[in-house]
Amino acid sequence: MDGKHILIQAPANTGSLYFNYKGTFSVVLLALVDADYRFLVADVGSYGSNSDGGIFANSVLGKALRDGTLNVPPPRELPGAPELEKVNHVVVADEAFPLKPYLLRPYPGRRLPTDKRIFNYRLSRARRISDNAFGILSQRFWVFQRTLQVQPTVVDKVVKAACALCNYLCPNGNDQDHATEDAHDCEQTLQGFERCRGQRASVEAQNIRELYKEYFNSPAGEVAWQYDHVNHGLDNR
Repeated sequence: MDGKHILIQAPANTGSLYFNYKGTFSVVLLALVDADYRFLVADVGSYGSNSDGGIFANSVLGKALRDGTLNVPPPRELPGAPELEKVNHVVVADEAFPLKPYLLRPYPGRRLPTDKRIFNYRLSRARRISDNAFGILSQRFWVFQRTLQVQPTVVDKVVKAACALCNYLCPNGNDQDHATEDAHDCEQTLQGFERCRGQRASVEAQNIRELYKEYFNSPAGEVAWQYDHVNHGLDNR
């Protein structure tokens, strides 16, 4: 999951309603994507002036996750680890979003122990999917590479149509020409969220993150290259 501010021309007679934290005018796209770069949920239309944390909390997507109405599968065992308790299916996000029982974010800080750095690295790898999905969207539809000079209601329709067309053009995730390390380099006109600070996570949310951390550091859940990556400091690049 990720969220982006889509730059627009300042609408007439709206004051600072669309004026965001980076000093530009925007509407917000909050999107949930799958492993094949397809947009599963596209929540668009929040004012750029709203706090990024508030946008997620008050969005249709955020409320559906919180209320359990998004048709997420029930908890299950992690592959190859029957000794661990069943764990929630979770959404992967970055520091712009709060830690929840249904949402994983990285451990904060730079001088972390190895097990937490491995968790953050694995989370970062998974999170590239959403980065690349936004990059693919921007590359396929050049309208996102400039400030949109239409009314906000039209922007909402353009964004929703682009997400739907992106899914249609890439129905099986077969878009490797676009899904590269540089595909997410679209920050000039698709600006990211601010880092979420000051929210204390519930014990349940912390325990779920700990379970995933334990799994990623176990023989069942590890990948061979994660230790070289972390031990050589590549996770901090």
